[in-house]
Amino acid sequence: MRPSERTTLKFKQRIVIKIGSSSLTHPETGDLNFLKIERLVRVISDLKGRGKEVVLVSSGAIAAGRQALHFSGKPNHLSQKQAFAAIGQARLMMVYQKLFSEYNQTAAQVLLTKDTMVNDSSRYNAQNTFDELLKLGAVPIVNENDTVSTSEIPLVDNFGDNDRLSAIVAALIGADLLILLSDIDGLYSDDPRTNSQASFISLVHEITPRLLAMGKETSGSSVGTGGMAAKLAAARIATDSGSDMVIANGADVEVIYQIIEGEEKGTLFMAHNNLDFDLMHYLNNEY
Repeated sequence: MRPSERTTLKFKQRIVIKIGSSSLTHPETGDLNFLKIERLVRVISDLKGRGKEVVLVSSGAIAAGRQALHFSGKPNHLSQKQAFAAIGQARLMMVYQKLFSEYNQTAAQVLLTKDTMVNDSSRYNAQNTFDELLKLGAVPIVNENDTVSTSEIPLVDNFGDNDRLSAIVAALIGADLLILLSDIDGLYSDDPRTNSQASFISLVHEITPRLLAMGKETSGSSVGTGGMAAKLAAARIATDSGSDMVIANGADVEVIYQIIEGEEKGTLFMAHNNLDFDLMHYLNNEY
């Protein structure tokens, strides 16, 4: 691999970071891991201090609602998930705002639905809002509006999960790097949890049908929803729109530093600036 393929990540200025529920919660209970969240906030604040623009796409609202209500297990009913999200989204933002303020940063909540993004006027307004928030130096924190939108929660028609949502946000704002933090090290030829012979793939220049076939529609976590298929779909959106993308393990959020510094962490998907890129094409799930 040519050194330039990783070292160019040092120069990325507009970065979207997505962190999944499994990376923000304790595996034993599914409750929010406040130490992990504090470390994430510190890393993002430090990136801001370097002059980077950062958008955070954060899962965890439903997990926060479960924690507040002392509910064990993973909810299966849509109305139950919406109720947990209604409670948890406010609590999650309260945590983020408190922690970001300790680092002299301002967090802003942005809740999106697929309907918002499909509508030309609403999508344009959302884009303008992101641009203005970044100009003001705020850190937009994005999630799907699970409370009111029955089409956004997994198990039914949706963005798919926050993996695809983060790629759509990256495309919308013209980000030059998307980092997906999950409970896996990156892309493998097969699921390494079930196949010890699976080989790690460090660099992807092109997302081929064979590569897409490696995706799994499963998640190994009781709190996450996005499997590798969702991450590969996100990679198609991000790279087609002109953004590099890295899938990395979020067990230690300081891996973000290593990625930015050009170290060989996670799987790097190279942008290729598809001149025929049309965000509406992806919003309609026409992969």
